[in-house]
Amino acid sequence: MRDPEKTVGGMADKAKVVYLSYIDSRGFPTTRAMLAPREREGIRVFWFSTNTSSQKVAAFRRNPKGSIYFVDRLFFRGVSLSGTVEVLEDPESKERLWRRGDTMYYSRGVTDPDYCVLKFTADRGRYYRNFKSEDFSIPD
Repeated sequence: MRDPEKTVGGMADKAKVVYLSYIDSRGFPTTRAMLAPREREGIRVFWFSTNTSSQKVAAFRRNPKGSIYFVDRLFFRGVSLSGTVEVLEDPESKERLWRRGDTMYYSRGVTDPDYCVLKFTADRGRYYRNFKSEDFSIPD
């Protein structure tokens, strides 16, 4: 992969779904499909909205290690980013990600106690394509 920022960023921007993995309460890895990130900062930081009451939020509060995976089915390629997740409930973070129509998920609006933000910060990556894989670094 010549340019991780361009390749991974392009995959992230086109994704409709991302797979988020965490360690559950029994110590096993668990993966969930999520809507694509609401925002990203390069290929290091990705922002998601989710329900505070979800199992993944409880898991990240216990253990912040996680990974996200983007897949491009057309070209049979994917990228896995590993890092840490912060659960944010401050008004600024919630306002930052709030979108019109989110009351479908969070009926009480941006101040809904069941609405929070996940901030994923990658520290390494692995790219898969043509039955090969390669590790790459994440620029600061």
